[in-house]
Parts: sequence; structure tokens; C-alpha cells
Amino acid sequence: MLTTNELLRREWTGFRRPGRLIAMGAAALVVVALGLLYAFGNHASCDGPCPAEPIGPDGSLVNDQFYFLHRDLGENGSITVRMTSMAGTITYPPPNHDQIVPGLVPWAKAGIIIKDGVRQGSSYAALMLSGSHGVRMQYDYRHDTAGSDGGVSAKSPRWLRLTRSGGTITGYESADGERWAKVGTARLSGLPETVQVGLFATSPGDLTLRPVGLGGATEEVRFTQAAGVFDNVGLKGAASAGGWRKDAVGEMNQTDWEKYHMPSGAVQEGGTITITGTGDIGPGGAEGGGRPVERTLGGLTLGLLIVLVVAVRFVTSEYRGTPVTRRVLAAKAVVVGAVTFVTGLLAVGIGIPVGVAILKGNGISVIGVSALTGVRVVVGTAAVLALAAILALALGALLRRAWLAIFVAVLAIAVPYAVTSFPLLGDGLSQWLLRVTPAASFAAQQTLIEYPQVVAHYAPSAGYFPLPWWAGVAVLCAYAVMLLGLALNRLPQSDERAGQPVQWR
Repeated sequence: MLTTNELLRREWTGFRRPGRLIAMGAAALVVVALGLLYAFGNHASCDGPCPAEPIGPDGSLVNDQFYFLHRDLGENGSITVRMTSMAGTITYPPPNHDQIVPGLVPWAKAGIIIKDGVRQGSSYAALMLSGSHGVRMQYDYRHDTAGSDGGVSAKSPRWLRLTRSGGTITGYESADGERWAKVGTARLSGLPETVQVGLFATSPGDLTLRPVGLGGATEEVRFTQAAGVFDNVGLKGAASAGGWRKDAVGEMNQTDWEKYHMPSGAVQEGGTITITGTGDIGPGGAEGGGRPVERTLGGLTLGLLIVLVVAVRFVTSEYRGTPVTRRVLAAKAVVVGAVTFVTGLLAVGIGIPVGVAILKGNGISVIGVSALTGVRVVVGTAAVLALAAILALALGALLRRAWLAIFVAVLAIAVPYAVTSFPLLGDGLSQWLLRVTPAASFAAQQTLIEYPQVVAHYAPSAGYFPLPWWAGVAVLCAYAVMLLGLALNRLPQSDERAGQPVQWR
């Protein structure tokens, strides 16, 4: 009986036939080549140099666009306002897209803010009333704390207060200006001695979905605007004697609506201040034009198809005089898994960083990821390819017909992954497929984050998997272990029926 090392060496020798090595090389090449083709084919188009996307305090892409009426604030102080109204405009919403209507999108925002200057991406803490999510305290783009529900009117005003003590910002709300309830606290590191404090308004685009394909949907976004009306403005701790200043943080007043109908800005009449603005303050992402790093893996489906064929053929090819036993199949699984993992590691490890560098060189914003997330994407995707190869190998051992095993493997892994990458199927069906099929494992490559305070199309066709990466990989592991266990159970032990190989076709 061969030792384990001898058996593995023999299977590796059998695997490294020129045809199989060329096929695995082709799988790696197609992943890299199609990713680079995508990167080279994307260029930013701007009149002149494209403006840099805002970068938040943590180095990530953010949205930071609003109208700001502000003054200097020292290290200790506060701002208190009464908000009496919030209204907005939505341009050409469905179903007929033929009129401009009054209304607020759910995450329209108006309120008070303390910010490290007026530079986009600088640290901030804000207390606001939203379009339909009540009072919120948000800070540094990713953090969101809920206050009370409900809206605002002249008969039911909202009092808002932000206090600063060094780097600590605390938000309070009140219905009458007498009894205050704490909403939340933000600790902002690195705030300078003097910051900007004031009133703001902003409103993200109105997102609706247009049906396409067999129930799929594509996104449509329309311009919106929000306006907040304030009075009883009280400021303590002003760092200078200057008056209020008006600034648009980010680009504003460029649309026809703003030019010819309602410009974004600040209007002071007596003791009343109206702030009108458009845009958003929050995490940046694909909805803001940034490309996730996994977009450079467009060739992964073709690479996966090659891997599945190689894995099935490796077990269904006939070996003269070689009994197919449990130990032989286990050795084949180790070899095909290891080779596929290394192949995937090289393909993804080269394709992503090179593709990202090309995109950035072409002026395309890329959503940044941490080093740990980058390693997870590369290693996780390579592991998914390896597990898919083992699953295909097990199918080949069970079905004993190459064409049938390849068909089942492609149908179970590649097809769900491919069809859910496009707005073809309904979101519900796509999410179901990526929960129950082995294709769920490709969540390992996802870097996009779903934020409750950001309206986006959180669907597979937009790059959002329904399961976290570890759960998706666990689904594929369960399939691979189950099928490999069934295949091993059907085969004889190493000392049974020696010299009587299974007849593969």
C-alpha cells in the first residue's frame, strides 16, 4: 500500500499533464486579462481635471455636500436652534416623470453641525431632522444615532442643541426648549481649537427602480432639494466677533432647477433663517460613483468554468491499473484543491491591485478597503475557487460521467453567480439563489457595506450579497463536504477490490 505522501505525489504527477496545466494557466490568465480590460476601458470624463472625491477622516470615500451658514466656534461652546419647518422638492419622479413635486426623500437632512472647517471630508458631528427618520445625530460619515421619531411644523417645532467640550460633541433635542433629552455623543479626535458651527441642509437623490429583464431592476436617481426653517438661534463660545458666513460645501447651484427656480443657499429675514441645499453627508460607495475593488474580477466566471471542467475531468479520466479507492479520491481532492487555490491566489492577487492602479490612473474613484479586507478578498476568493473545484471533483466521482458532472457543477455554482451579477432576475430571487446555492460563497469578494442611513439598491446586481462573507463560504463548504463524503462512501477502502478500478466515463 502506498503511503499518503506517495499517493499525493502520484496524483500530483497525474495532474500535471500539459493539458491540465495549460487549462489552469488559462483560468488565471482570463481572470487577470478581463479585469485589466475592464480597467483600461474605464476613464473619467470631466471638463478639465476631474475633482478629487472627498476622503473622510478614516481614509475612505465619503459624500460631503451641503449648504452651510456658519461661524467660528472655540474649544468650548454650543449652538441651539428652533426648527419650525422642513420642506423639499423632488424633480420628475415616477410614474410619469412629467412634473416637479413637493416632498422630501427619506434621508433629506436639515439641522445644526460642528465641522472642522468647510473642506469636504473633514471631521464633523451633526444633529438634524431627516425626511422620514426623525431626529438623528450623525458624525464622521459612518456613525448614526436615532433620536425621536416624527416631523416638524410651526405648531410642533423641534429644538436642537450641539455642545462642544474639546473633542467631545453632544447632541440634545427638545420639544419646548426647556426639557432636553440627550441624543448621542461623538468623540472627534484631532479637532482644532477653532471649528465651524452653524446650520445646514442637504438632500440626496431620489432613488427608484426601473424594471428590466425577467424581474430585475436598474437604478434611476433624480435631483432633490431640502429646506429647513430655523429661528431662536443661540450661539455660545464664538471664537471671533465676525458674523455668519455662507458656503456651499461641495458643488452646488449647477443644475437648471437651482439656476432658474430655487437656488441653494441661506436667507435671513428678521429672526428667521431658511437653509436650502442638496447632496448628502455620509459614507461614499458605489451609489456615489466609486468602484469597488471586486469590479476588477469580471473574468472570474470564465475562470471558474475552466476550473470546474478540469476538476471533473481529473476524476473521470481513466487510469489504467489504478484502483479508485477512498484514499485515491481524497488525494485527488487535496491536489485539485491545492492547485486551484494557488492559481486563484495568483490570479486575484495580481488582477485586483493592477486593475485598481489602472482605474485610479484613469481618474476613476475606487472605494478603498483596509489591508485586512484586501487580504480577505484575495485569499477568500482563491479558497472559494478551490472549494468549487473539490465540489466538482466530488460530483464527478458520484455521477461518473464527465458531461453530466460538468453540467451539474456549472448549473449549481457558475450559473447562479453569473445571472445574479446582472439586473436580470428579481432581487428576491437573486438573493434566494445566493443563499441556498454554492454560489453564495462568492460573498467572499464583496467589499461594499450596507448602511441603514444611505439609500441605495442593496441587491446582488449592484454588488451586495445577502449573506456575510463567512456565511457564504460556509454554504459552499457544506455542499463540498456533503458531496465528497457521499462520493467517498461509495468507493472501496484502499485494500478492497485491488486491481478493480471503477469504470469511469
